[in-house]
Amino acid sequence: MRCWKYCTILLLSLAVWPAWAVEVQNLRIWAGPDNTRAVLDLDQRVDYRVFTLEDPYRLVVDIRDARVAGTLPFSADNAGVIAGVRHGIRNGTDVRVVFDLEGKVQPQSFVLDPAGRYGHRLVIDLKPEGAPSPAERVREAVRHSSNGQRDMIVAIDAGHGGEDPGAIGPGGTYEKTVTLAIARELERRINEMPGMRAVMVRTGDYFLPLQTRYQRARDAGADLFLSIHADSFRDFRVRGASVYILSRSGASSQAARLLAQRENKADLIGGVPLNQTDDMLSSVLLDLSQSAALEYSEDAAEQLLRQLGSVGRVHRSNVERANFVVLRAPDVPSVLIEVGFISNPQDEQALNTPAHRRQVANAIASGVRYHFLRSAPQGTWFAANRNGSHQHVVQRGDTLGVIAQRYQVSVSQLRAANNLNGDVIHPGAVLVIPSNS
Repeated sequence: MRCWKYCTILLLSLAVWPAWAVEVQNLRIWAGPDNTRAVLDLDQRVDYRVFTLEDPYRLVVDIRDARVAGTLPFSADNAGVIAGVRHGIRNGTDVRVVFDLEGKVQPQSFVLDPAGRYGHRLVIDLKPEGAPSPAERVREAVRHSSNGQRDMIVAIDAGHGGEDPGAIGPGGTYEKTVTLAIARELERRINEMPGMRAVMVRTGDYFLPLQTRYQRARDAGADLFLSIHADSFRDFRVRGASVYILSRSGASSQAARLLAQRENKADLIGGVPLNQTDDMLSSVLLDLSQSAALEYSEDAAEQLLRQLGSVGRVHRSNVERANFVVLRAPDVPSVLIEVGFISNPQDEQALNTPAHRRQVANAIASGVRYHFLRSAPQGTWFAANRNGSHQHVVQRGDTLGVIAQRYQVSVSQLRAANNLNGDVIHPGAVLVIPSNS
């Protein structure tokens, strides 16, 4: 009798849930300043439809021949425009997921095949209707000084984020967490220095496509784009910082080529619609070969590498080149900085230390400053403060004391004018000499 009851229950369950039913395994939500992303993890591709309802605002997702494994977790913290989530059965075999919304949205949905650590996914991006575009918000954040000497704009891109954690260290540290922490510290340091202003490309833990990252730098009118990363390698003994610029042809080394391949897969892992294309990709290298962007990128990269060498080990003593998608803005000098190997236990430990992150950010900011002192155009604060005797290029054998004596200023004045915390200076660095000299 018990066996008969069990078989009856089993047959009924099979009638309700077909053998080919899609299993909805999980729900993850990422909220950014521009849109909210909801991701349904699945065990196979799905047939679905999405539509919106008003009064109250809702977004409905119907998934054909599906079932939910357990519950769909939801937390109001960092949920963006989503106020709540509920689900149920429709027509006996379909799953309906309803997202309660804070307001009207413009939805975009697409499915993704397995990539990286993720399997099949249904992605729904929700953009609040009437919200300012990223370009409008970025331009609003960029301010010029009132004395007619404009600031140089530095776009800071914290690599990875959201769905895409980047590399993971042996101690479980996510690259996306380290890069955002250093980017925030760098933003603070840049904004403290005269003549510069920072614009953050990614401000929280959410995913941005590679094209969107450099496009935001262009929208901001950036004079320099810095993409911050923390490398990984199969040999955990490899460590140190590296600096890269875009290559017009092949990579400068096998390691650079492999790194570019890994970084360029971020869109597959983070989730970008397959029909989304970059109209600039076909002509960007030709554009770059006809412009000064690469020349400025190389000068900035050399200054950055020199400064990073003053606070820790560098993996490569020369600037490397590879075909990184994130560096493809044809009119913005762009540099990718690997602040260390998160796969190395020592580098991972250092990158988890606030003091080391501050040192790295200070070194990058100093490199940017030296680059602008050499290259900033007329009409900028840097151009106005590097003319005549107000500028000194450090030579081998120079010390702050020697330079101070030469220009009849005090060492403390030199430190203050150049935002120096100590007495270490490097050949090729450009120092501002106080105007009372």
